[in-house]
Amino acid sequence: MLAGQSQKETTVNEALYRVASLLHPVIEERRSVPPSSPAEGKSWLVDAGASGAWEGHASALASWSGGDWVFVQPVDGLRCYDRSAGATLFHDGDWQTPSLPELPAGGATQDSEARAAIAGLVEALRNAGIA
Repeated sequence: MLAGQSQKETTVNEALYRVASLLHPVIEERRSVPPSSPAEGKSWLVDAGASGAWEGHASALASWSGGDWVFVQPVDGLRCYDRSAGATLFHDGDWQTPSLPELPAGGATQDSEARAAIAGLVEALRNAGIA
């Protein structure tokens, strides 16, 4: 902020909104077209080929605040929860969904208890929304 800047509260409020939306980002879904009636405080992930108010903001998080769109470009390591997919996304050059580890198969010696434990861990990851 600059000394004598008019409407300092607007600058501060927008900065606080961005911080709050990035602490625990949750998106409704991935879209390339803005929703016609967005709810205050809701966010979407802007998909490739975006149009309308989202044009030029591919991969950004678009949040509806105060009657206008606020865009945040992701940095590598950012994670968000996608409500529509029920999964966590992470950004590493592009938005990705973590993949589940492969269940063990084959081998000369098979340990059914170890395989059951690994399968349980993979299921816990899935239930936690990690993949």
